[in-house]
Amino acid sequence: MLVVDNIQCQYDAETVVEDVSFHVNDGDICCLLGPSGCGKTTILRAIAGFQNIASGNIELGGKTLSSAGQSLSPDQRNIGMVFQDYALFPHLNVYDNIRFGLRKQSNAQQKATVSRLLELVRLSNVENRYPHELSGGQQQRVALARALAPSPELLLMDEPFSNLDADLRKRLSLEVRDILKELGISAILVTHDQLEAFAFSDQIGLLYDGELQQWDTPFNLYHEPVNPVVARFIGEGSFLPGSIGQEGNQIDTELGLLIGNRAYPWPPGSPVEVLLRPDDVVLTSLGGISAEVQRKLFSGSSTLYTLRLPTGSLVEALLPSHHDYQLGDALNVTTQLEHLIAFPREEAPLSTPKQEVL
Repeated sequence: MLVVDNIQCQYDAETVVEDVSFHVNDGDICCLLGPSGCGKTTILRAIAGFQNIASGNIELGGKTLSSAGQSLSPDQRNIGMVFQDYALFPHLNVYDNIRFGLRKQSNAQQKATVSRLLELVRLSNVENRYPHELSGGQQQRVALARALAPSPELLLMDEPFSNLDADLRKRLSLEVRDILKELGISAILVTHDQLEAFAFSDQIGLLYDGELQQWDTPFNLYHEPVNPVVARFIGEGSFLPGSIGQEGNQIDTELGLLIGNRAYPWPPGSPVEVLLRPDDVVLTSLGGISAEVQRKLFSGSSTLYTLRLPTGSLVEALLPSHHDYQLGDALNVTTQLEHLIAFPREEAPLSTPKQEVL
């Protein structure tokens, strides 16, 4: 439904977004994820029509919204927008805030639309209140209802939950997702919160330094990162030095010979870095290697341990919290992984591989 094709965005001749391409299918909820200053809000503003693009093309439903030197105004795009600060009109009550974008409809149509949305976002009992009389969660629901009122083809959300406390943020993001799925509306969320992106989105685009590193499902971003930037940004994990074994799907490491789900095209002995997620490192009573507990982070049902191996390398292990290991304890660990992700070790570049390595 939405096609963003090779766009470039600039501020005062400085390029802030470079060659970004992705598409959003009808009914999908997607996310632009990345650290502050990576360009995600700039891309959202370009889709909404608030930011011109220097090159490339943006299409919605087969209609060109933006190209170099040409741009439809925001009101011609049929796109809804939910801002970080909600941007509600303080002098209008809840009912009139939602009704604001429906001025072309008859009074009866406006009333029916607003009533339906008030019920959908569970605010029917506060329609006469003003924004300052509402909680943060209620204000966010009003902003969502107002954006949905004109029946947009696409909804854009710029850090919409960032002003809420952690518990409300999590609960409201799931409620908003359910509402969008019920209505069948496509949406793009901008956030720097990985957990929020994972819970909210069907597809996620990771942006870093103005470039789109990977556009994929949450599962693949975590388990199948395409480069070290994605691997380091997404989730917990550590890199362990290793070398390609006699077979391409084998890597020799301090934790033993790792055998994975892919064959790498590099010759035996090629130095690599292996990505180990905390759930890849497990305790063992037979074999394994002794590792010393350096740090621990208790989170209720599990504890994240940072372990020092005999060479000084650090790995992380996510273990059930039934056993409470102390700093300095020695644990016998091994690996249990299904996704073997390795990248060339930077200090010893490899020859060009025969195929793209995922």
